[in-house]
Parts: sequence; C-alpha cells; structure tokens
Amino acid sequence: MPRALNPRQIEAFRAVMQTGTVTAAAEVLHTTQPSVSRLIAQLAHETRLRLFDQHHGRLRPTPEAQALLAVVERHFEGMDAIALQVAAIRRSGAGSLRIGCTPALALSVLPQIVPGFMRDRPEMHVKIETAGMSVLQTSLARGGHELVLTTQPVRRAGLDAEVLDERDMVAVMHPSHPLAQRARLHVRDLQGQVLLTLGENDSTWQQLRRALQQHAVETSGMVETNYSSTVCMMARGGAGVGIVNPYVATALGEGLAVRPIEPVSPVAVVMAFAAQSALSDAAADFAARVRRHFGAAQR
Repeated sequence: MPRALNPRQIEAFRAVMQTGTVTAAAEVLHTTQPSVSRLIAQLAHETRLRLFDQHHGRLRPTPEAQALLAVVERHFEGMDAIALQVAAIRRSGAGSLRIGCTPALALSVLPQIVPGFMRDRPEMHVKIETAGMSVLQTSLARGGHELVLTTQPVRRAGLDAEVLDERDMVAVMHPSHPLAQRARLHVRDLQGQVLLTLGENDSTWQQLRRALQQHAVETSGMVETNYSSTVCMMARGGAGVGIVNPYVATALGEGLAVRPIEPVSPVAVVMAFAAQSALSDAAADFAARVRRHFGAAQR
C-alpha cells in the first residue's frame, strides 16, 4: 500500500507551484525558506517523482509536478467545499430539518411556530410531512424525520415521547344545527344524529365509540374520514355533528359552532424523537419553540 503523504508537504508543494519560488511560498505559509525546501525534498523522495529542476536560478515544475498539482487542486477544492458546508451548518444547523406531523397539528400548531423559526433561520430547508401516526412512527424510527408531532399515542420501541399539552375533544356543527343552541353537549345528545368521525384506528374515535356504547347511543348515520379537517368542513356544510380534537377546531372554527362534550375525552399533543439519534441544532431549536408554544417545561 502506498505511504500516505504528509499534508504539510502537499501544502508546501502547492504554495511553490502557485507562487513560483520557495521564498514566496515560505511567506504564504508563514514559515522559513529552508523549511519549504526540506518539505519539497521530502515529498519528492516519498513520491519518487522529479518535481522541479533549476533554470537560471529559478525552479521549473516538471510535467510530473503539473500532473500532481491537478490532483492536489482537486483535493483542496474538496476541502474548500467542506469548509463552505461547515459554515452553512454553523449558520443553519444541519441545513435542513425534517418534521413529521399529523394533519390536525399541521393546520393548527405549525403555522404558529414555523414563521418565527424561518425568520431566525432563513437559509433552512424545512420539510414537513403530514401523515398518519403509523407512517410517522416508522419514518422517525428509520431516520426519515428528526421529530414528530402527533395527537396519537406513541408506542413504538426506540422512540422517546413527551406530552406537551392535553385538552378535551369537542363537537363541531353548523351554527344552525339544533344542538348548537346548547352550551354543552353529552354523548346522549348524539342519539339519532348523523355522526362525522375519524377512522376506526384513530384513538379519539375509539374513545368516542366506547362512550356511545356505554350510554347506548345509536346515531342515524355516519360519515367516516381520515382527516379532522374534513370532519370540520363537512360539519360546516351541515352534514352532521363532528367530534374532533380542539386544536383543529380552533384553526378551522370559522363558520362552525364548537361545543364541549361529555363525558370528556382527552387528547394530548405529543412530540416524539428517535432515542438513538441526537437532535441537530436546528431540530433542538424547533423543539424548544414547540415547548414554549405550549408552555411546557424544558426537557
């Protein structure tokens, strides 16, 4: 295996090639002329290449030296690129931030956090993916996201999670709906109503279903969808009574009657991370902003 070259020898060789003399190269490198001459001689010995000859008292690079310089310059271009990237990382963390988020929080919470984050880090590339929790948990565990925000439980091994906030589910309906005249609803009030709800795998629907069964409530019909925002839009259009988390109801509450409903069904905002990976500076900053938004204690 060829012996690794000394970086100081390479720097001295490059400086001589760029300046044309050992004296000028020594000035550029802030060293002495004998030191540069010694490094060049060592490089020639190590490489077994004839790098320079003397012509009228001046060094002349050989074709071998020109060929070596081309390789050396590519090396230094790579080093310069690394230096630029280091500067970019220092300014903006890792340069990009991948956030996973359930749709309800992407609509209600992220628009209150992302603008300030981007004002402070204008060079960041933030990628936000909205998806169901099963998809987000898998992506987080595999390194596809640095952090995830969700209103669903986090139960996958290898993920750390913290609860930031907890509020009760609410009922949404068109303001002209008869139930909108009440200040507070009970699940018994859903008897004979068209129910707008999320899919059967959603934890909030599972809580609601248990309450309906406990109180022997039978709805007249049901519209099932994957998104709380769709429930709100259907309710705004007068399709029935929807049960959603309060965060999306706050974001999309215009044109809706929003009412508390008993028995209360709490829904939590959870922030999750991959346990085996440290957060980038940008991700740590974003997580801190999310905590401040909810007034949560620092982790």
